[in-house]
Amino acid sequence: MISVAIMGHGVVGSGVAEILTTHKKKLFANLGEEIYIKHILDLREFPDSPLADRFTKDFEDIINDLEVRVVVEVMGGLKPAYDYVKRCLKAGKSVVTSNKELVAAHGAELLEIAKEENVNFLFEASVGGGIPIIRPMSQCLVANIVDEIAGILNGTTNFILTKMIEDGMQFEEALTLAQELGFAERNPAADIEGHDACRKICILASLAFGKHVYPESVHTEGITKITLDDVKYAEAFGCVIKLIGKVKRLDDGRIDIIVAPMFVPNKSQLSNIDNEFNGIMVRGDCTGDVVFYGKGAGKLPTASAVVADVVDCCKHLKTRKFLYWADGSGKNIIPTEQSVTAMYVRAKGSDVISNAKNIFGEISKIEKDGTPDSETAFVTIEMPYGEFIEKADALKNSGTEILSTIRIGDL
Repeated sequence: MISVAIMGHGVVGSGVAEILTTHKKKLFANLGEEIYIKHILDLREFPDSPLADRFTKDFEDIINDLEVRVVVEVMGGLKPAYDYVKRCLKAGKSVVTSNKELVAAHGAELLEIAKEENVNFLFEASVGGGIPIIRPMSQCLVANIVDEIAGILNGTTNFILTKMIEDGMQFEEALTLAQELGFAERNPAADIEGHDACRKICILASLAFGKHVYPESVHTEGITKITLDDVKYAEAFGCVIKLIGKVKRLDDGRIDIIVAPMFVPNKSQLSNIDNEFNGIMVRGDCTGDVVFYGKGAGKLPTASAVVADVVDCCKHLKTRKFLYWADGSGKNIIPTEQSVTAMYVRAKGSDVISNAKNIFGEISKIEKDGTPDSETAFVTIEMPYGEFIEKADALKNSGTEILSTIRIGDL
């Protein structure tokens, strides 16, 4: 029998407890030993829970229990999760977490401690919820040199954009619906401002390229400025708008990483990933494009990934799984101004297209029914983003009002 502790009994934590309890025989058959939930840490009372006698409000009960070999952290946030996880690892206990904020902020440090203590720090559920991605990248695709990762990494924003695309909803209306259905929090800032997707692409980039990528180093844009007009122009251009987290390895070894709304061509495998679903494309030099698809959140999907890591830890109590990256300084990340991209521009004024051609050179005008006489939209050729900003400023100085700019995704 292997004793485990669960820190947090919210949506995911209760799901982990449920699976470990209801799937006991299945897990025993896979592991050859019983996984026993010895402690559940939460400040709240759960008198009606079948595991009511396992609850504690004192973390010291877990850290001082030598029988607890694996600890599950599903509290979320950095405080007190960071301190608790760090202490557990230093005490020789393996840790499993679904906490993307924790891994994105402190992954390199915690992996180093796990290495020193010969224990495991696993976090499959931190990126895709129930979608397997960490393990496939670290094991199944290990023979590949990863050239690029791009994905729809946040179900809330994808749901909102889907409603705008398919049902013609305005942003605020779609956000309200997402909140009513439980896909968005009452304070949705982390989702709609792109921070959630940023943390996830940071984890994937760290894993793929071997150096920790901190969220502060990544240019991040959300979807709050996307309008229904932009959605319709994208459709006229043969694209849909998606919030994309993307990282690409350049020829000089540096990486280009960003989170931003993008025009995704209809031919892309990511264009048909709708509603609350996530999709992650990994481009390897041997496999080509591999896409992982599924629900990126939810009680049981996420708990399923957590439990898979628990089983993995139980199988490797005396050995470490090789999951590691070094700390990073951000020097391997190119400045956003150097990132090469084509851009969509929606603008208003007289002689917009003529002025745009003089400034940008070759452009593609987007023809759309019902466009106001003073408004137009066009797509530039690829250029460094810094150069685009300079030319966009020149276009403004010519008397043109720029209403919207969105990157064109090469996906």
